[in-house]
Amino acid sequence: MKMNRREFTSLAVTSCLTGNLLAGSRPEPWFKISLAQWSLNRAIFGKKIDPLDFPRVAKEDYGINAVEYVNQFYVAQKNKDAYVYELKKRSSDLGVTNVLIMIDGEGALGDPDSAAQSKAVANHHRWVDWAKMLGCHAIRVNAETKGKGTFEEQMKRAADGLAKLCEYGDKQGINIIVENHGGLSSNGKWLSGVMKLVNNPRCGTLPDFGNFYDYDHYQGVEELMPFAKGVSAKSYHFDEAGNETKLDYERLLKIVKAAGYRRYIGVEYEGEKMSEPDGIRATKKLLEKLNA
Repeated sequence: MKMNRREFTSLAVTSCLTGNLLAGSRPEPWFKISLAQWSLNRAIFGKKIDPLDFPRVAKEDYGINAVEYVNQFYVAQKNKDAYVYELKKRSSDLGVTNVLIMIDGEGALGDPDSAAQSKAVANHHRWVDWAKMLGCHAIRVNAETKGKGTFEEQMKRAADGLAKLCEYGDKQGINIIVENHGGLSSNGKWLSGVMKLVNNPRCGTLPDFGNFYDYDHYQGVEELMPFAKGVSAKSYHFDEAGNETKLDYERLLKIVKAAGYRRYIGVEYEGEKMSEPDGIRATKKLLEKLNA
């Protein structure tokens, strides 16, 4: 059957509109997924995975194209530029984005002793350099304090150390972000107060769904989200329906979304009942399900 020009044009327009409507009916993802290296800590500490291979493992084994490093796996290589550039080359060759580096064990930024605090700040400088070389946007640090002091005094100490580290981060174009990671930092009111005291656009938070301990998880995430430059989807175990058994992921992600956050959310499986691979895949699957 032949079709005249008018009929052809009408059909083409109808098809185009139908296609657009169908495309519009599919909700767009509002965040991207990264893989936190700590999810594989048992395999890495057990020497089953070479830390240099982490970008490859993330992409090939889990289909995740962005990674969050942990400095504990690279301490022996801390001052070796060639190693950092090799890690950068491997990630770049794979098309894997380096998001951030999580820093532990470099001293208390909120130490009341000025010399100890200065040393802690200086210890973090090298990891800022790593982040710059790798193309990360941030390092994740701890707002650790030492000694006695009131709630407010400890807040001021942590803010002071963070502010000093942010000066170096600003020179390198690297953000300094703080996770709720034990101690006072797992108190959302305290850590959000620290952020207000620092009052630096380079300084932000990395709310972790699971690290609030005795503090209300949902309140804590809500208090930290205004400053968030990263989010960690901590997970422990899943039921048969694929839901996290300790945390209401739907509720948590609604809080994150309502805050206007549209960056990476990192898979960080820390359970013991499932294998690391199974835990990573379950966390990723749940995030993908709720990513609309």
